[in-house]
Amino acid sequence: MNLLMLGVLWIVWCTMHSLLIARPVTGNLQRLLGGRFKYYRLFYNLTAILTLMPLLRLTWQLRGGMVFAWQGYWQILRFLLLATAGWLFWAGARRYDMGYFLGIRQIRSGTAHILLSETEEFSTTGVFGLTRHPWYLGSILLLWSILPEYSIADLMVSTLLSIYIVIGTFLEERKLLAEYGDAYRRYQHQVPMFLPWIKLKNK
Repeated sequence: MNLLMLGVLWIVWCTMHSLLIARPVTGNLQRLLGGRFKYYRLFYNLTAILTLMPLLRLTWQLRGGMVFAWQGYWQILRFLLLATAGWLFWAGARRYDMGYFLGIRQIRSGTAHILLSETEEFSTTGVFGLTRHPWYLGSILLLWSILPEYSIADLMVSTLLSIYIVIGTFLEERKLLAEYGDAYRRYQHQVPMFLPWIKLKNK
């Protein structure tokens, strides 16, 4: 297998990951499955993990010579990025309902939510007062700092996944605007999408 095929497989994984959570798909599945839809979030998470593992293994097998390494004082920046990513995940987890995110609470309560909270409301406090998408930002920082050295395969996958996260963020912004309207639009004006000092708003 070459790098081109690896890139295609990652694009297929990203596409599948998005389609399975898209509202037209989940809406049709909810009507089709009825009460059994409460298992869907858990199924979605397990499917993502089980299909991700062989891709990670293939990427590791195709790693050749390193083309970039965090060396010298640049390692300080790497650890800062890792620490920031860890804090973003931790701070976001404090606001999200992790039981709903994992799909466990839906099964216990018998509800069919696939969102991150039982109330279906978006948070504007804590880390969400600094960035609208802490987990997405944390994921991008993690992609570019988790390895001490990066091969061509690593750089390609990190680039593809970063682009996927950014595109996915804009698509999610559209869904949030459609659901919450002016309330979320005001939030967009107050809090940046990613970086606290850059207020990038999806129009």
